[in-house]
Amino acid sequence: MERESVCYRLCSLREEVLVETDGEGRQLVLTGMWGDITVADPDPAVREALERMSMGPVLLENIVPQGRSERARVHRVLDLISGCVVHTLGQENNAGPLLSVVPIARWATFRPPRIERHRPLRLSRFATLRANEGELLIESPLARHRVVVHRPLAAQVATQLSKASVIPDVAETLDVPQALVQEIVAYLAAAGMVLVGVGDSPATALFAEDHDPLLAPWTHHELLFHSRSRVGRHDNPLGMVALESQKVEVAPAVKPVPDGPRYALYRPALAELAGADPRLTEVIEANQHVRDFSGGAPTVKQLGELLFRAARIRSTRVTGEGRFAYTVTDRPYPSVANRYELDLYLSVDRCIGLDRGIYHYDPQGHALTLINNSDQHLRELLDMAMVAAGSPQLPPVLITMTARMARFACAYGGIAYSTVLEHVGVLQQTLHLVATAMGLAPCALAFGDSEVANDAFFIDWPAEVSVGELALGVRPSSHADIGRLVESSRVIDAKRHVRVTDRLLP
Repeated sequence: MERESVCYRLCSLREEVLVETDGEGRQLVLTGMWGDITVADPDPAVREALERMSMGPVLLENIVPQGRSERARVHRVLDLISGCVVHTLGQENNAGPLLSVVPIARWATFRPPRIERHRPLRLSRFATLRANEGELLIESPLARHRVVVHRPLAAQVATQLSKASVIPDVAETLDVPQALVQEIVAYLAAAGMVLVGVGDSPATALFAEDHDPLLAPWTHHELLFHSRSRVGRHDNPLGMVALESQKVEVAPAVKPVPDGPRYALYRPALAELAGADPRLTEVIEANQHVRDFSGGAPTVKQLGELLFRAARIRSTRVTGEGRFAYTVTDRPYPSVANRYELDLYLSVDRCIGLDRGIYHYDPQGHALTLINNSDQHLRELLDMAMVAAGSPQLPPVLITMTARMARFACAYGGIAYSTVLEHVGVLQQTLHLVATAMGLAPCALAFGDSEVANDAFFIDWPAEVSVGELALGVRPSSHADIGRLVESSRVIDAKRHVRVTDRLLP
């Protein structure tokens, strides 16, 4: 005989929500992170329910009146403020609640379904379990709630559903009553973490998520990253953090120059460039990814001009006051709040006037420092760049962008990395346009090898991480020349393509 198990349902308001009344008592105003919600002409039952919920979890039965009309009004108000209501599931004769479902979006709605015990169930492929400040959370970018797990049983039920199953099988495996599993699953399903399938058997069950064409383009981590870097489907801090609230110390405006031979770079006269350059529209129209690097090697003078025009520090200034003061810089490409967290490293295979090797670019001194002359590291970086570019030749120069995260995350924690990637795109575009105007062959790359970059640049991951690449050569003089030179090198470089591509395959 199945052991008796009685669950109880609790409701409360999110911790930050305040319930206030106007001077005449004609309306209640709930103030939270989604803004103000006004409840007009609240009757005593509604007022009492909200006041009790603001003080902590209360039994749903205790805040819903017995009268039909009063009960309907309370339920209408709970639907109106659903984005502020936390739903907690508890078990009698147990120490504390099992789990809480917390709304993380303004339009979150919570309606636990009635799940038949024979229906196949499965955890969403977008759901994750993670630890946070002593609690276990279940989250999904598809959901407008997160689940806070208070007791191991709730987590055990969730993990049992990593593959399709039914309530009796889960209950038998965990040796708990089916009614208890049914309640937990209903809460997880209402929160968007568990899917209810169609079919007679878990082995053949169909789940809508697996056949949704809108979800087909998304992997879990990409959709999660998207949802957490935009407003709407999370309650994480987003936007600039006040100076007095910043927990991460701001990194220096300029990375200290590393040890090694230093090479001062050419500084062009901007007035002369302005008179000789093609017009912006012509440059934009001519701008394209050039994947053929058979046109020869750039000169060190050209590298100096490119970096001067696209990435140098034009000026510095101090912002803030007292202990909150820090230095910001001005450079040719835009950066949010002039933080400029990106650094450049040049992997040079062929450059007239500059030896092969790996260099760090100093944007303030406009100079290169040779930091690594390892042929292995250089070849690994260039091999990967060749594959990423879809080119039959190694690029003469690879420019790698790294981000010093403490420079930006100190003030923009919730959107730091997504904004860094936007900065990468801005810098890639600036380098592209300048290189095009100079007659060089730029090719922004979609990926690079962060592990190789860590070793080759001697950077301290994850304090500094590689985030973007651009291959650079000289634009070929004609399509005819391109065809002949590509064919002559295709066989040798195709072997390298296969070798590097094999490293990327699982």
